[in-house]
Amino acid sequence: MSADESLARAEDLLARLEVVRGRLEATDDPEQAIEVLQELAELARQIEAELQRARQAAEADATDA
Repeated sequence: MSADESLARAEDLLARLEVVRGRLEATDDPEQAIEVLQELAELARQIEAELQRARQAAEADATDA
């Protein structure tokens, strides 16, 4: 996967994160808030992984050049 593809995926995940964050702000139910927080944490992990892939791909491209 190229750096650009990883960055695009990270941007998509960030958009999803914003939607889920909105759900968190809209709920008053503690149980639902916990579920949404878990979903936010998972999205954050996925975003971090995509950023790491993008960094590695960019470094590999720089080394090849």
